[in-house]
Amino acid sequence: MKKIIITIDGYSSCGKSTLAKQLAAQLDYVYIDSGAMYRAITLYFIQNRVDWTNHDAVKEALHDIHLEFEFNPISQVSEITLNGENVEHMIREMLVAEKVSEVAAVKEVREFAVAQQQKMGVKKGIVMDGRDIGTTVFPDAELKIFMTADAAIRVERRFKELYAKNKNISIHEVKENLELRDYIDTNREISPLRKAEDAIILDNSQLSQDEQLKLVIQWVEDATLVQS
Repeated sequence: MKKIIITIDGYSSCGKSTLAKQLAAQLDYVYIDSGAMYRAITLYFIQNRVDWTNHDAVKEALHDIHLEFEFNPISQVSEITLNGENVEHMIREMLVAEKVSEVAAVKEVREFAVAQQQKMGVKKGIVMDGRDIGTTVFPDAELKIFMTADAAIRVERRFKELYAKNKNISIHEVKENLELRDYIDTNREISPLRKAEDAIILDNSQLSQDEQLKLVIQWVEDATLVQS
């Protein structure tokens, strides 16, 4: 069966990465976590005290950032490395979550990440999730999905994820963080979060992961048949 490019865009904590990983495993595709790339860049900026409001400082710092995805045989997924170090767990901390939308809104950062992402998609057979994958990175992708879910459900999902790692986190903090990220993602000047005209909306507020995967697999089969 001909391989295609599948893009999954949408708001934070809609389960984009979970779906993308499941699809990649089911289809034997490569999963590329664009959010992890922006988080890794944010982590580097925080660790090295890079002022991301200073364009010259950002340009200089990006020259020293090398991102790769390495397959982890234990977790059975590709995990991101920053300058040779696996930072998969570090990039999920709240400190990074609070700043990643700001960093991702910087023009030079987006250009840097998009250029790398487009190289990864040359051979097709990839699933990539993010905020502007179907609109900016792969506007010609054969299947574009825009994920959404009820705001309260998204807050609950994110809280459970973070609480497992940090018992001191409050649901109020999570709610404020998600609201801020939504605002920044949808209002940034460079590649704001928006639904591509030809994207299919997937509201998973009331769907189980199995139901969701089954539905999207059908969309993939339909899109692949069109390309054959």
